[in-house]
Amino acid sequence: MPAGRAARTCALLALCLLGAGAQDFGPTRFICTSVPVDADMCAASVAAGGAEELRSSVLQLRETVLQQKETILSQKETIRELTAKLGRCESQSTLDPGAGEARAGGGRKQPGSGKNTMGDLSRTPAAETLSQLGQTLQSLKTRLENLEQYSRLNSSSQTNSLKDLLQSKIDELERQVLSRGNTLEEGKGGPRNDTEERVKIETALTSLHQRISELEKGQKDNRPGDKFQLTFPLRTNYMYAKVKKSLPEMYAFTVCMWLKSSAAPGVGTPFSYAVPGQANELVLIEWGNNPMEILINDKVAKLPFVINDGKWHHICVTWTTRDGVWEAYQDGTQGGSGENLAPYHPIKPQGVLVLGQEQDTLGGGFDATQAFVGELAHFNIWDRKLTPGEVYNLATCSTKALSGNVIAWAESHIEIYGGATKWTFEACRQIN
Repeated sequence: MPAGRAARTCALLALCLLGAGAQDFGPTRFICTSVPVDADMCAASVAAGGAEELRSSVLQLRETVLQQKETILSQKETIRELTAKLGRCESQSTLDPGAGEARAGGGRKQPGSGKNTMGDLSRTPAAETLSQLGQTLQSLKTRLENLEQYSRLNSSSQTNSLKDLLQSKIDELERQVLSRGNTLEEGKGGPRNDTEERVKIETALTSLHQRISELEKGQKDNRPGDKFQLTFPLRTNYMYAKVKKSLPEMYAFTVCMWLKSSAAPGVGTPFSYAVPGQANELVLIEWGNNPMEILINDKVAKLPFVINDGKWHHICVTWTTRDGVWEAYQDGTQGGSGENLAPYHPIKPQGVLVLGQEQDTLGGGFDATQAFVGELAHFNIWDRKLTPGEVYNLATCSTKALSGNVIAWAESHIEIYGGATKWTFEACRQIN
């Protein structure tokens, strides 16, 4: 090759390698090599002198990528652990302020803070359980006071000794509930201790309830069968009473009862009648902030009752299938009426009649938020529309007051479940 051409070839090779160095393949070197005149000098030089450097750079990059992948996996695991810890901390902080507010101010749950509990206090599950146990104790104490009144009228050494024993048991249970409440406020005790304590107290309450029930049964022979009331002290899905007798097919009816409640919002469901295929065949319900309603075959009419003032009220609803005409009475006075409520639909027979709960299935499917809270007495049903005068006699406890010809209020007609209580009561004595 002539000298001039060789010099030019080296210069071109140097430019090619400088271009390769600009791509960060490594340090550049000047290489002179003989190539054919028509060959691609840059490609040849790269293939000859840059292949090793490219191979080295690729290996370095691959090693760097693998290291970064390991680092990312390690960081992901760390993030997962921190997220779990943060979740536990947030759940604990959510429980603690709620319990503190309930102790400090007794505040009610704010709207949207969870399931609608119809005005229950915002508490931890353990504190809520203790509150319910306390309310049950209060109910048992009230029953014991009724027994004391009975024993004063019918003096019996055996009754007095049993009364003293039951009173001492109630006092001891109250001390246990208060002690457990103080432990919760101090932040002591764990889930296992809470469960053991609750089981012990509930066992004692069950035993106490049975003993009081035995004493109350001893009064039945000494009082009329209709002089009693049912009390549902808590909003639960297990306290209720069932009427042993079903309803016949009815083309008209009147249902009347005495109610006393201070629950808000909504007193719940005083009674519900379900038949196969229709859970809402006949229901009286006041749920949430809605007015009290009567449902017939799932058709609804709003009633003008206002009864959650803690006083006894007598209410009646009449209905006929002809045009679906209905009337509503409170304390002997008609307060509302309407029509087109399930017209020409007879009330179906062979159903289940429940007091204190709303049925979503035949004889069950209870929802605690729809449960009745309060006292109920003199629940009667007729298969005809009572006259205003007959309703007034019932509300004023007249000697002319009628008993239901379909369902009459009597202890022998009622079965009680879940701790709902029953004792001597006369509505007329309460209002006179």
